[in-house]
Amino acid sequence: MKTLPTVCVVGLGYVGLPLAHGFAKKGYTTIGYDIDADRIAELQSGHDRTKELSERELGEVQIRFSADPKIMGEADIVIVALPTPVDESNTPDIAILKAGTQAVGEHMKKGTIVVFESTVWPGTTEDICGPILEKASGMVCGKDFFLGYSPERINPGDKKHRLQTIVKVVSGQTPDVLETLAALYGSVVEAGIHKAPNIKVAEMAKAIENAQRDLNIAYINEIAMFCGKLGIASKDVLDAASTKWNFLRFSPGLVGGHCIGVDPYYLVEKAKELGMETQVITAGRAVNEAVAQFVADQVHAALGQGGTSVLVLGTTFKEDVPDTRNSKSGDVIVALKKLGHTVAVHDPYMQPAVIERNGWTPGTLEGGPYDAVVLLVPHKEYRSVGTEGLIGATKNGGLVYDLKSILDGAMITKAGRKYLAL
Repeated sequence: MKTLPTVCVVGLGYVGLPLAHGFAKKGYTTIGYDIDADRIAELQSGHDRTKELSERELGEVQIRFSADPKIMGEADIVIVALPTPVDESNTPDIAILKAGTQAVGEHMKKGTIVVFESTVWPGTTEDICGPILEKASGMVCGKDFFLGYSPERINPGDKKHRLQTIVKVVSGQTPDVLETLAALYGSVVEAGIHKAPNIKVAEMAKAIENAQRDLNIAYINEIAMFCGKLGIASKDVLDAASTKWNFLRFSPGLVGGHCIGVDPYYLVEKAKELGMETQVITAGRAVNEAVAQFVADQVHAALGQGGTSVLVLGTTFKEDVPDTRNSKSGDVIVALKKLGHTVAVHDPYMQPAVIERNGWTPGTLEGGPYDAVVLLVPHKEYRSVGTEGLIGATKNGGLVYDLKSILDGAMITKAGRKYLAL
């Protein structure tokens, strides 16, 4: 690229904002578009609620943030980084992606390359998004504008594996588009570029990455539940098994978030369309979806009755991030309440008013002692309080439940409390 193209990133969440920052830092004229005017105002003031970028990082680059879709018409390359969730029945929901694609089509100029980073089932970019762009723009795909796909691999809260350090898969509608996108992303991504032979390959690769991790965790979750029935600690079993050189260690836990708990359903949906029944993928999802109820049942059995006071710590889908998308902590809370327990909820990333809007009762470690303290998400704030802090918040004879096995169980039992982990 002799002349640097103007790049517009559509969707300024966990994926889009670091991407826009990366291009701007390399000298590209960069536009950041989001439909949320409050989000735009926040970014213009130098604050990122996702905590992916600091005020210093936002201030070191020039990005034109806007909620006006007309600004997309200035871009040579438009990168769409919009969420693709599942609905309450776990059916893929690409309504946001379709709406965003429509907006791009209405405003893009001739010759634009439109790149999608959202997780989709294979064929979505060419069979769904392409026609939407054609209809909205009145232009011909492959002649007047072109398609690309480069799946996002951002890991929220991970300061080691970031945009620059993760190999980027790129694909293009034509060889020229592929080379253009490889050069574009290659100028930002230090880890290197993998050129996929076509768009469907890149789409499929993204989906199976997280489905594989989902299955690995599902196996360990099933083993953890098995260990629970046997009355032995899953951590002890994993410690022993991990001494073999080829044992792959994964940790049991709640599987939520915007990728691992979602992407497999996109594969299942496409398989259904092709008349294929997925056995392994579907089974893994069923196991992981059952963990929240299993945790609630463990707590209930340890307490021996309903009507007790329980403090649940952590509502985000993973530690040290404010992201609550598809978090399974809420399922544990609901299950505990149905079992007759009075449940208070705390998360350092969630204000009490927000907790109340979710229909929960705010609580604190200082508000105890409780019959049970259930540590679901080990945020650094809870790790700093440590085992002693959780003991202090629990009644003598009460329960400390440690989902991720990070606490000192011996110390807890010595202090006259029960200790239990998944």
